[in-house]
Amino acid sequence: MNKKAVCSGSFDPVTLGHLDIIKRGANVFDEVIVVVANNQGKKPLFSVEERISLLQEVTRDLPNVRVDSFSGLLIDYVKSIGANVILRGLRAVSDFEYEMQIASINKKLNEEIETFFMMTNNQYSFLSSSIVKEAAKYHASVADLVPPVVQDALKEKFGTPR
Repeated sequence: MNKKAVCSGSFDPVTLGHLDIIKRGANVFDEVIVVVANNQGKKPLFSVEERISLLQEVTRDLPNVRVDSFSGLLIDYVKSIGANVILRGLRAVSDFEYEMQIASINKKLNEEIETFFMMTNNQYSFLSSSIVKEAAKYHASVADLVPPVVQDALKEKFGTPR
C-alpha cells in the first residue's frame, strides 16, 4: 500500500526547519506532497509560484517528494489526491495546542485521514518563517536558517544593505 503524506504550510519562505520535517517525512512515507497554502488572508513576501519554485529547488534530491499548491480546505485537497495522512511539524507546546484543534476538526470532517505530528529537530525549535523574514529585512545573516537558494531570494527581495 502506497502511503502518501501531505505536508502543508505557507512556506513564506521555506526554512531549514521545514526542510528537516520534509526530509524526515520522506524517510517514513512512500510519498510526501509538500503543498503551499494559498491563504488569501495573509500578505506573503513570496508569491505562491515563487514558494513552489523554492520548495522544488530545495527538495530536488528527494525523489519521493513533490510540490503543489492548494486553496480551500486542506482535508479536501488531501482526499482529492488520494492521500490519507497529514504531516505536521511541532516546535513547542504552543504549536501543539493549535495543531490539535486543526487535527480534531479535520478528523471530524474526514475520519479516514490521519494527522501525524513530528517533533522538530531541537536546533530548529525557535525557527519560523516570520523570524527569518524579520532578520533578512534588516540584512542579518540567515545562512544557518534557510537553504542557500532561499537566502539568495531573500536578499533579492530586501535588497543589499547600504
